[in-house]
Amino acid sequence: MNRVVLCLVLGCAVLAGAAGGRARSQPAAGTDTRPSWRSVLAGRVKEYGHRNWVVIADAAYPAQTRAGIETVVTSADHFQVVKAVLDELGTAKHVRPNVYTDAELWHVSDRDAPGAVECRKELKQLLGDRRPQSLPHAELIETLDKAGEKFKILVLKTEMTVPYSSVFLELDCGYWSAEAEQRLRESMKPRK
Repeated sequence: MNRVVLCLVLGCAVLAGAAGGRARSQPAAGTDTRPSWRSVLAGRVKEYGHRNWVVIADAAYPAQTRAGIETVVTSADHFQVVKAVLDELGTAKHVRPNVYTDAELWHVSDRDAPGAVECRKELKQLLGDRRPQSLPHAELIETLDKAGEKFKILVLKTEMTVPYSSVFLELDCGYWSAEAEQRLRESMKPRK
């Protein structure tokens, strides 16, 4: 027997023995062993704090290259993902979302993008009294790119085919308000 083949056979036997003598099973072809987007979301919400972002993106949203930006393809309905994210964040005591939408969405016509009117109506209902701010899409992409230099961002890509329908959630501290932060900063200023 060839020395190389013998070494390979012995190496495999040693590895099998190290694994407790059990052969390691491989996932069946076509089986996706990655965690579901819901479990990824739950883990990230626990991990994330203020200055992290969660984005619920339409199908054409670009895969950004910044290292801090993680994209997960959900293969799910856009509105179900928006609701699931808002529900998950609603149970978190440590963070709350500041909501942003693309300014362009509010000007997209049904003639150019069938379903745009219904999309706006559904998003208004889901976002409720969270008072989303609308900013130009390019500005939001640039904001995420800069945030991704220092902070983690989760992009949950959906099957939505209405342009500019992404929802951007900038996480803020859930137990500390902007007003409290301002009072703190004022109290730290040297007195004259």
